[in-house]
Amino acid sequence: MSLTADFVALLGIERVKTHPLERHVYSRDGGISLGPVEVVVHPETTEEVVDVVQIARRHGFPLVPRGAGTGLAGGAVPTQPAVVVALTRMNQIHEIDVASRTAWVGPGVINVELSQHTARYGLHYAPDPSSQAACTIGGNVATNAGGPHCLADGTTVVHILGMELVTAEGEVLILGGAAPDPPGLDLRGIVVGSEGTFGIVTRVLVRLSEDAPATRTMLLAFGDTAGAAATVSDTIAEGVIPAALEIMDRLIVRAVENFVQAGFPLDAAAVLLAEVSGHPVAVAAEVDLIADLAARHGASSVRVAADEAEAALWWKGRKAAFGAVAQMAPDYYLHDTVVPRSRLVEVLQTVYEIADRNDLMVMNVFHAGDGNLHPIMAFDAEEPGTMARVKTAADAIVAASVAAGGSLSGEHGIGLEKRDLMKTVFSPVDLDAQARLREAFDPAGVMNPDKILPTGSRCLDYGRPAAAPVVS
Repeated sequence: MSLTADFVALLGIERVKTHPLERHVYSRDGGISLGPVEVVVHPETTEEVVDVVQIARRHGFPLVPRGAGTGLAGGAVPTQPAVVVALTRMNQIHEIDVASRTAWVGPGVINVELSQHTARYGLHYAPDPSSQAACTIGGNVATNAGGPHCLADGTTVVHILGMELVTAEGEVLILGGAAPDPPGLDLRGIVVGSEGTFGIVTRVLVRLSEDAPATRTMLLAFGDTAGAAATVSDTIAEGVIPAALEIMDRLIVRAVENFVQAGFPLDAAAVLLAEVSGHPVAVAAEVDLIADLAARHGASSVRVAADEAEAALWWKGRKAAFGAVAQMAPDYYLHDTVVPRSRLVEVLQTVYEIADRNDLMVMNVFHAGDGNLHPIMAFDAEEPGTMARVKTAADAIVAASVAAGGSLSGEHGIGLEKRDLMKTVFSPVDLDAQARLREAFDPAGVMNPDKILPTGSRCLDYGRPAAAPVVS
């Protein structure tokens, strides 16, 4: 039988997508690249995933695991005709252990829905990407996703205790577990962030966090970005690690305010959104400390949310930033480099200069506490020559971040967008070691081929020669 016929026999016609429009929808993620999709399948159990892998291997097609498609680095975009394994139907919360604060969940569980489900126990899942209303736990595992509240709590890898993984040979492995320090190599830790190149994650054991007894959210306005950044640095220098420290510049504040009407000050050059949580006495002291530091650095206003509703509105505004860009231009592109906090202002200035040189609009919204930048270039891809200028500017921004002692990605992953930039931060020996590790999990190179590692990372490259991704 044909590839499609085998999948239909396994899953039924409703869970096998072959129509050109359906394949087109799954040919991209939230980034700007397109790739060739042979067929899309929607398994619902680990056993079905095993069978999907075996069918794809029998017909000679690679596999690309996919969550909700909210990724921004092309991690779920095929580079050659592939079987896209959409895991959104594997969305069950299998088991919650309130005493140990853990839960086994399917990879298709929506990030925010997990916390909504565990709220009755006074627990939540800490990583909160801006796309948390749509992104899945499996996708978060793939990219080691972060979010505004990962400053104090850490990114996804800190909150994943174990997982069930289907390998390229169709073997089912359990990596990690609920034990505080399981014996052996930390294979769990290396699968988090591997972007589906080691296998397909079919269940995840997550760590749940206790809700804080008190939380206060602050909105601080500044006449320049330097004052906001200095407030962030001095806060942490005082030994205070807030739950979140987010900065938005003037352009993105205006776009967000018009989009959400969150009450952001339109006359500010930069806005700092800070949140502290913990014991009520400690929270009150930290609010006073941040307010004092902000005043020293020229804050024009300091507001503390009057209630949970106002705080939620402010966070809605922050997390709507990417969506708000659509008012400015039909397309956007961004990297998520990380730089030392002490170099934030310097690198931001360089970002603005790069955008000016390339005649592009740039808006900045970022996790200031850990130096994770998100410069957003808004543009119209239909204008001739624009994509070339965007790519030139994007590469220059990455180069500036790396030169400042930074790294390529804080939470979006490498995927296609930063794959060929890996050589700027890793030596040939480093890349070879990473390629050997990948080879140990996937000797044939059929799991999400051509991602993360650039051509030449090993003497023998993975998979068939990759077709160049199409840029929309």
